[in-house]
Amino acid sequence: MSTTRAATFAHLDEARLGWFHIRSILVAGAGFFGDAYDIFVIGLALPMIYRVYYPPADGNKLKGSSFGADHPHIDALLKASTNWGNLVGQLSFGYLGDKLGRKKVYGVEIIIMMVAILGSTLACSTVRGMGVLTMLGLWRFVLGIGIGGDYPMSATITSEFAQVRYRGMMIAAVFAMQGIGILVGGLVTLIALAAFQNLIREDPLYLDYVWRIMLGFGIVPCVATVYFRLTMPETPRFSAHVKGDHEAAQRDIQKLTHPEAQTGKGDDITVNQPLQPVEPVPTERKVNFQQYFSQPKNAKLLFATAYCWFALDIAWYGLSLNLPVVLELIDYSGHGGDQYDSFWAKAVGNIIVACMGTVPGYWVTVALIEKLGRKPIQYVGFSVITIILAILAGAWDQILKKGDDGHYTSSSKAIFLTLYTIAQFFFNFGPNETTFIYPAEIFPTRFRSRAHGLSSAAGKCGAIVGIQAVGPFFFDHPKIVLAVFAAVMASGFFTTFLLPEPKGKTLEELTDTHDDSVPEDEVMKIEV
Repeated sequence: MSTTRAATFAHLDEARLGWFHIRSILVAGAGFFGDAYDIFVIGLALPMIYRVYYPPADGNKLKGSSFGADHPHIDALLKASTNWGNLVGQLSFGYLGDKLGRKKVYGVEIIIMMVAILGSTLACSTVRGMGVLTMLGLWRFVLGIGIGGDYPMSATITSEFAQVRYRGMMIAAVFAMQGIGILVGGLVTLIALAAFQNLIREDPLYLDYVWRIMLGFGIVPCVATVYFRLTMPETPRFSAHVKGDHEAAQRDIQKLTHPEAQTGKGDDITVNQPLQPVEPVPTERKVNFQQYFSQPKNAKLLFATAYCWFALDIAWYGLSLNLPVVLELIDYSGHGGDQYDSFWAKAVGNIIVACMGTVPGYWVTVALIEKLGRKPIQYVGFSVITIILAILAGAWDQILKKGDDGHYTSSSKAIFLTLYTIAQFFFNFGPNETTFIYPAEIFPTRFRSRAHGLSSAAGKCGAIVGIQAVGPFFFDHPKIVLAVFAAVMASGFFTTFLLPEPKGKTLEELTDTHDDSVPEDEVMKIEV
């Protein structure tokens, strides 16, 4: 690493944790709160939609709809529709973030989400043509585009603004808001159900209000953060490394590291006292994407970040989006009650898993990532999940035992939920966090957003596989599904060997493109 590069970003890398950094975490984190809420609340909402629009043929108010069980692949496609949109959004915004800059596209994804959430909330059947599920699936796809764009943009911006000693913690804290979003999804479901309790007991069609409230609540975090995202400044690293605007980079670094010397708001902030000048840095060598990743050492890193994310999401989404199915499979669904009791029990089960496993896993990562490092956490997560899923697959019949009434005993359900919850903890104190962090740190500024978009898109391919190709067989073949998930987790463990440990290193040390990774005679003076 050159001394000029070290001098330029030393102020940023060694700065105190200030209000701007906290605000960046809150703004980006609120987006991920909304992302997770929107993605996972559909698992609770779809059974309600089926009950309203596809009721049991005999008209029994106590019975639920059999639509999901009768059409498992349609159910899987609806759950995966957002992930298909994620795939498009991650690739598109990842490219645009490197091409146009972080500032110009940050916030656009939130606007797309707001429009799609309104569309999803108001989805209905047309008199002729598309039914409510088709309309909902289309809007959920558009919603996914916005959510997908949030991944590379928030990760890249947080990483490029962060100090070295807090970088992993800051990125992890942004992503940890996913856990809060999942938890709030269960809480909003309970509140909406309670508000319509008496009406639903009399007529289950009042569930139509409940699922629309559940989906519509997702617009709240979008409205709260859209202004701050649209006014977020460009990152100094993009200004210096890619645009070659050293003066803008120095000016922004001074604004971030000397808030006491500023007046004004937004882009009109000025520094009112002389500050120690910093040396300009050369822009990164203008190799194109193909040239850089044609080098084996760089291709290896991109493969590792993409495959680990792919492997993780097969099991993570396959289990998380099908949690209501899992709960129903083990009779944790208000057996013996009416439809209100059934949906209440599923929402409570969602909250129990979130409180005991999902949310703590995220925040333990935030607390320990700078002490333990990224790689050990990813190793531990993949290995523990592999063991637990293998135990559940191999000892399914021994763990889940039925009583005289033909239903699983309370002790069996408790054992299963305990193991399942531990797995959820290590998903998040493990690869669900680290796969998000890695591509934001180990790739050059010129390709950071696009590499993150490609890695996260690979993850969404895994999610689609987990939801659509594997998930529909949960009811009939749970042991096989869990065994497949365990094998995939094991493959993620071994792929982690290809990754470096970024803890304690600057982005320039991790992503030096001023070396000989590409021969000088092959360098092309071209834009991203």
